[in-house]
Amino acid sequence: MVADLMINPHPEPGSAPRRSARARMMADRHFWHRLGMVISLLIFCFAIFLLFRTLETLDLQRIQTALANTTSRQIGLAVGCATISYIALTGYDAVAMRQLRLKVPYRTIALGSFAAYAISFVLGFPPITGGTVRYWVYSRAGLTPGKVASLTLIASITFWLGMALVLGLALSLQPVAISALDHFAPQVNFLFGLGVLATIMGYLAFVSLRRRRMRIRGLRLELPGFVLTCCQIVLGLIDLCGAAAALYFLLPADNGLDYILFVALYVLACLLGIASNAPGGIGVFELTMLHVVSVPSPDSVLASLLIFRVVYYFLPFLLALALLGAHEGALRWRSLREAMAQGETDDDEP
Repeated sequence: MVADLMINPHPEPGSAPRRSARARMMADRHFWHRLGMVISLLIFCFAIFLLFRTLETLDLQRIQTALANTTSRQIGLAVGCATISYIALTGYDAVAMRQLRLKVPYRTIALGSFAAYAISFVLGFPPITGGTVRYWVYSRAGLTPGKVASLTLIASITFWLGMALVLGLALSLQPVAISALDHFAPQVNFLFGLGVLATIMGYLAFVSLRRRRMRIRGLRLELPGFVLTCCQIVLGLIDLCGAAAALYFLLPADNGLDYILFVALYVLACLLGIASNAPGGIGVFELTMLHVVSVPSPDSVLASLLIFRVVYYFLPFLLALALLGAHEGALRWRSLREAMAQGETDDDEP
C-alpha cells in the first residue's frame, strides 16, 4: 500500500475497486480454464480405459483379415472424400481473409490452411500448433500476429457453424434412429434439432442486420455478414460431410447405417474428441465409433478406423511437412538468387 501511494499519491476514485474486479475476473477465468482441463483429462483417461477394455475382446487375426479385405475402391473413395474435406478447410481461411480485407494469393492460403489443419489434427493443441504454422506461412505475406489470430478465430466460427448445422439437420431428419443411441424420446431429439437450426438462423439474422463488432479472447473482431456467413455454413457442411464420407466408405458393407445418421454420429464422436483435448480425438473418437456402429464383427470397424487414421490424418500430415519444406526451400533459394544478382550488380558498378 505504501509503495502504491509513493507511485501514485493521488489515486483516482474507484481505481482500487476496478483493479479488484479485474483480479477477480482473471481468477475466475483461470479457475474455469483449470476445471476444463481437468474434465478433459478425465474424459480422455476414462475413454482410453474403456478403449483398452474393448480392444481386449477383439481378435487381432480378424483385424488383419479385415484390413486385407479392404478394397482399393474403398480406399480410393476415402481418399477422394478426404481431399474434398481438406479443400473445404482451405476455404475457411479464404473466407477469413475476405472478411479481414486481406489480399493474399490462394496458393498461399491453401498452403497455410492445409498445413495448419493437417499438423494440428495430429499433434493436437490447434491454437498453438495451427496458429504457429499459419503465422509461419502468412507472415511472409505481410500478416501481423493480430491478423493471424483474428483469421484463426473466424475459421473456428466456420467450423462450429458447420458442426451445428450437421447436428441440427441430423436430429431433425433422423430423430427416431438417434433416439436409439442417446436414449431420448424422438420428439425431444426433433425439438432439439429444430432449436439448433433456429439458433443458426438467429445468428444469421444477427450478423445480417448490421455490422457486428465483438471482443473475443481479447481481440476486436467484426463478424462476417450475411453472404460470408452463408459461405461459412456451406464450407463447414462440405468439410464435415466429406470427412464423414471418408470413414463411411471404409466401413463394412453390413453396417446398416444411413449416411445422414452416420454423419450425426461422426459429429458426436468429433465433439467428444474435442472435449478430451486429445490430438485428433484419438482414443475417444475410436471408442465412440466402436460403440455406435453396430456390425456382427467389431474387428472390421476397428480396421476401418485404422485406415481412416492413415488416410485422413497421417498422409495429410506427411504431405503438409513436405509442402512446408518445399516452400521454405523455394523461399531460401529465391533469397539466395536475389543476393547473388545484387552482388553481381554491385561488382559491375565502377
